[in-house]
Parts: sequence; C-alpha cells; structure tokens
Amino acid sequence: MGKLSTHVLDTMYGKPAKGVLVRLYAIHDSARLLLKQATTNDDGRCDAPLLEGSTMQAGVYELVFNAGDYFAAMGVNVPQPRFVDEVVVRFGIAQPTENYHVPLVVTPWTYSTYRGS
Repeated sequence: MGKLSTHVLDTMYGKPAKGVLVRLYAIHDSARLLLKQATTNDDGRCDAPLLEGSTMQAGVYELVFNAGDYFAAMGVNVPQPRFVDEVVVRFGIAQPTENYHVPLVVTPWTYSTYRGS
C-alpha cells in the first residue's frame, strides 16, 4: 500500500524547516475535511506518513503549510500582509498503492513543490 508524506525545505537559510504546522484536507466537491495536522521535526519532515494503509484513498487533497508563521518565528522581518503566508497545495492521488511525497521548498517570497516518491 502507498503512503503520503511531505517535508519543508527553507531555501532562505538553506536548511530543513523545523516547526512548520501542516494540515491535510480531503476535498469533496466544495467541502474541505481536515484529516490530519502535524508539525515538522528537526529534519523538516512529519514524524509519520500523513496517509497510509486504508486511509490512502484516491481523491483530491490539500496540504496547507503555515510558512508565514515559520518565518516570523525565525525573526524574518517581512512587510504585512505577508507575501507568502499559508501555502496551499491542492493535488490528486490517482494511484493509492503508490507513494506520494509532496515537499514544499519555500522562502518568504517564493515557493515550489513537486511530486516525489
């Protein structure tokens, strides 16, 4: 069975982003259902997969990363409102038997993601 994982890389400081709140939602039509909430560890990763086993289902999901709060906690002085604050990544899981790794590469002014394994 597959699993869903994530991690956050802070490219402003060139290190994993520790302490980022990550929320996972399932999207059904226009409704969002909170499935899990976790905080990244010293390696910028969640301690356990966000989905695995029977919870790994085909569908549409959102990961919401509290990047703005992370940079504020790091003492980064950015204008208000923050340019990058909550980063929302909406993605689909088509093959729940595969691994889906959805990392966030972020600074206070830019972010990107990709599908890893």
